Amino acid sequence: MNRKFLVFLASFMGVTLSAGEINPETDWPWWRGPARNNHVAADADPVVTFSQTENVLWKVPVPGRGHASPTIVGNQIFLATADIDTETQSVLALDCKSGKTLWTTVVNKGRFPAKIHPKNTHASSTVACDGDLVFSLFYNSDALQVTALKASDGKVVWDEKLGPYEPKQYEFGYGASPLIHGENVIVLGDQETGGFLTALNRKTGKKVWSTDRPKVMNYASPVVAKLGKTEQLVISGCTRLASYDPASGKLLWESEDATSPVTCGTPVWDGDLIFSSGGYPNKLTTAVRAGTGEIVWQNKKKSYEQSMLVHDKHLYTVNDNGIAFCWRANDGEERWSERLKGPVSASPVLAGGRLYAANEVGTFFVYRADPDNFEILAKNQLGDEAFATPTILGNRIYTRVTHLDDEGERQEMLYCLGKQ
Repeated sequence: MNRKFLVFLASFMGVTLSAGEINPETDWPWWRGPARNNHVAADADPVVTFSQTENVLWKVPVPGRGHASPTIVGNQIFLATADIDTETQSVLALDCKSGKTLWTTVVNKGRFPAKIHPKNTHASSTVACDGDLVFSLFYNSDALQVTALKASDGKVVWDEKLGPYEPKQYEFGYGASPLIHGENVIVLGDQETGGFLTALNRKTGKKVWSTDRPKVMNYASPVVAKLGKTEQLVISGCTRLASYDPASGKLLWESEDATSPVTCGTPVWDGDLIFSSGGYPNKLTTAVRAGTGEIVWQNKKKSYEQSMLVHDKHLYTVNDNGIAFCWRANDGEERWSERLKGPVSASPVLAGGRLYAANEVGTFFVYRADPDNFEILAKNQLGDEAFATPTILGNRIYTRVTHLDDEGERQEMLYCLGKQ
């Protein structure tokens, strides 16, 4: 692919591409991938069938526990993890070809929140990488701690605490991922005691702007979407779908009653329509017209923990109970719904015209992204638990699962799956 097109594509995503930075064709640099939509490159053809022995290129143990997905830039995998026994939160770098650990940096020691949801972890935010720096985000010391590490060796470049972050009614922990846009890294801190949306300069950690958010608990990650001619920072939750200028934090528009108070999923978009789903206490999936905030369609179904996916003018999701849905994007007409098996926390990924979706007991379903016909291609078992969304890059699947021994002892593993 020529350099001019890479520069154009990176600019479209809000990242300045230069030597040593990300390549949108070969890297998965942040939550939901280079285009922030969980779409793998069109020519990717990952394996359909796999197990703990079939099509395993390598597997390595991961210390501690976490629900963060693997981030991949160049030949390195970056992964957040936490150890409750030692009360440490760390970032690991591993070699893509072998899984060998290249470096480990302990970002925090002690000062964990007293309580989180039993399905959450102390390392659920996926790290982001701009090719030079890796940005981790941890809930610690009643604040959100953002740390910039050198990708090459894991040395800390800067470290900033944002907050206070002190959930009261819902002490479930934290889960939103950091967002790189332009020269900044953006962090969302929705909470009942006073939410905030803050941008830090990614080279220095200096605060660039900060915007107040509603006083409502929420767990969704923000996303920058190309809507019409403008880039907009879109957030689901707090009973609304809200759009901000990612350069200044200024509120552009919001759609009241478009979402539940509490959501977890990242919004997706198609043309000028933005889709959100969740959550608690009410069930809603909504399509909103960007700019006007008009609710185009809405149903009473929800994907609470999962993020949805748009492909070929259709909206796909799997809900908490393991039911897969396909809706027509422009009017919400249901094309099909099929029961897989729940519970589900991870989000589906699109690769090779197929959807890859994992449930919490380690079953990975592979089915066609086809609005006319639901067809299961494979049902694969990998480990005993799977909460993290897989990362698929090229023809390889990188996924984080947990094995349980006969005594119930846990061991997380990172698998690299591909054709042997």
